[in-house]
Amino acid sequence: MNQKYPISACIITLNEESRIRDCLESVKWAGEIVVVDSFSADKTVDICKEYTDRIYQRAWPGNVEQKNYAISLAKNDWILCLDADERLSPELIKEIQDAVRNPRNVIGFFFPRRSFYLGRWINHGDWYPDYQLRLFKKGCGHWQGTNPHGRIHVKGKTQYMKHDILHLNYKNLSHQLKTIDNYSNIFADIMVERGKGFSLFQLIFRPLYKFIKVYFIKMGFLDGLQGFVLATSNAFYIFVKYVKLWEKTRIKDK
Repeated sequence: MNQKYPISACIITLNEESRIRDCLESVKWAGEIVVVDSFSADKTVDICKEYTDRIYQRAWPGNVEQKNYAISLAKNDWILCLDADERLSPELIKEIQDAVRNPRNVIGFFFPRRSFYLGRWINHGDWYPDYQLRLFKKGCGHWQGTNPHGRIHVKGKTQYMKHDILHLNYKNLSHQLKTIDNYSNIFADIMVERGKGFSLFQLIFRPLYKFIKVYFIKMGFLDGLQGFVLATSNAFYIFVKYVKLWEKTRIKDK
């Protein structure tokens, strides 16, 4: 892949030495790679220097804010956003290259994202196809939403790609539980800041509905034991979010 394409690959990092190389390998054909690092304490930056000299270090302001900062540094006509635990499949690389050569009037592209979980690729439930808009025309899109999550919003015509982003997010169940603990804290803090109160109805029924939706309606049971664990952990995440909101609203009211 000697030809470079008018694409800026934008990636944010923090202590990702075990995963960042595969991510960078999958975008090394792009015209430029922009990395915004939140002062990693491992070898993340050293690995990134093998692929790009456009590395910026910036304190962590939040997921949405950091990603918008990264795309503000991009110089090319198209922006491709990836997380450090994601990589493009070879088939998707070819599809992206064909798309930017002849985008017609499309300004944004959604990719199906396939995640690896506890030893297998997940093909059902909430996790697949899990479409993510990650490629868009410069100046036509930005990240928005509530931290720690966010999505790219564009104004204009979009199109869905056929091939996958590969997502290797959780190293094991312990890693997932730590993430649940972190993300649920962020959720509860944001809800309190917004003046949102606790609801017993949401605490009881949202986790239940989440399990039914992921495991039965979206056929997570077809992913074997991993599908059951995933549906249960997703429901548990919802449960923990609202318990922590209850905790924080009790403290605030005292």
